[in-house]
Amino acid sequence: MTYRFFSALAALLVCTTGLFAQGERKDKTAVTYEELYDEPYSVNKLFIGFIPLYADMFATNVNAGYGAEAVYYHKDKFDFRAHFRKTYSRQFFDFARDLATKKSDVDNHAEIYNYYEFGATYHIKDFEESSKTKMFLYKNSYKGNKWAARVPLNAEVPCKVRKIYGARLGGIIWDSSTDLGRALEKQGLTNADLKNEEGVGLPETIVKNGETETFDVFSNVTSRGLYVGGSMTWIKNVAVSFDKFEEGVDDLIFTVYLDALIAPSLVVDDVVYVDDDPASPTAGKHTYDVSVLDTKMIGFRAGMEGRFNRMFSWSYGGEVGYRPSIGGRGLYVMFKIAFPVFGTNLDYKVESFGK
Repeated sequence: MTYRFFSALAALLVCTTGLFAQGERKDKTAVTYEELYDEPYSVNKLFIGFIPLYADMFATNVNAGYGAEAVYYHKDKFDFRAHFRKTYSRQFFDFARDLATKKSDVDNHAEIYNYYEFGATYHIKDFEESSKTKMFLYKNSYKGNKWAARVPLNAEVPCKVRKIYGARLGGIIWDSSTDLGRALEKQGLTNADLKNEEGVGLPETIVKNGETETFDVFSNVTSRGLYVGGSMTWIKNVAVSFDKFEEGVDDLIFTVYLDALIAPSLVVDDVVYVDDDPASPTAGKHTYDVSVLDTKMIGFRAGMEGRFNRMFSWSYGGEVGYRPSIGGRGLYVMFKIAFPVFGTNLDYKVESFGK
């Protein structure tokens, strides 16, 4: 038994040694390059992109859809940005509105999810430093399965990096349907705590087709506020020409940010219910006050976004935080991808000479 164990161990060591020996790549040799440009301050001034898909895991209303965004860099002092987001449809994907349409027992109109944001960043410090970038080595012969099955080599290239410390300020407006039943439960309340002008609470149950069911309550939330915070941006705009390999480019504009969110105007629509049962104590049309619900006008977010300094490209971004909303319903995680993104430096002037 011992003999067999040591024989197997020896065979395993031999195989492992062979694998390591095979792992030495013959193409791992030094490369030379020529710098084509290294100009982090020579980036496009305007970027406009279409967002074909975003996903917003928002406790108030899980949603997904489309949007658009624009970013404008004004010299080395400011950059301005704006974007909007909207769901494609009720089914794809406006969760609270879809539920309200199917289950709501009140007469409130279910609002479509809309999100608008606009703001500016002041460049407190905009400077340049020496850095390095890692570029993958690629040949046209690596196309297809050969490239997919290959662990690419990379080379470190010295470059400049532009860094921007920024102060951010802007406005945010959004509105949405929401499930008030969940909000009431989260705050230890019930339908009965929503009272009409006569002091009568909203029913807890309702009879449908001879069966008693839970009375489902939906309403709408509208938030108008602002954000204030800080950001840091790294910009590289370098290209080199390698011998025996294709050109390498690193033109990423990457930003991280942290904001406080403040919504002085945060409105939850009162509930409207029409009871058709003449024998009911709530017969007729009544409006039920929702002011008993706790709302949070302060929130925060941390996010990142990246785009490329090209005429035609794509961008990405993501956030996590707590939006001003109904108490206990503000947590969210959002991710978006923009494609295509068009970039331009807005410089169309050419020199002219008299004959």
